[in-house]
Amino acid sequence: MKSLLILAGVGQLGLALASLALPRILRWRDETARLRPLTRQVFWTYATYIWVTNICFGVLSAFAPEWLLERTALARAVTGYITAYWGARLLVQFVFFHRSAAPSGAFYRAAEAVLVSLFLFLTAVYGYTTVS
Repeated sequence: MKSLLILAGVGQLGLALASLALPRILRWRDETARLRPLTRQVFWTYATYIWVTNICFGVLSAFAPEWLLERTALARAVTGYITAYWGARLLVQFVFFHRSAAPSGAFYRAAEAVLVSLFLFLTAVYGYTTVS
């Protein structure tokens, strides 16, 4: 299980690194320019919080997986929260995102398949860690 948590951590750090390209790919600067200043600032704040959360989950899992494997209420609460976080992200991918606005092409379809696979993997690893 320790190896899977380390792999999950590396996956989340890789996701955070790849996420740095999203503002350019999805033209966030142009898109958010049409928003009121406060709304734009809230958007960038939330995006930053999500990015930092992914990094924190990745660092914790990659460099201190044994903390998450302890049989304590805190370890179970943390892994339970991470399970819910990635499970919700998976749900958002299919229920909330408007598919017609997604970029087209083989690269983007492959990227989505990789992302969905990562979200499934993360949900499964942390979920199993929580209940085991």
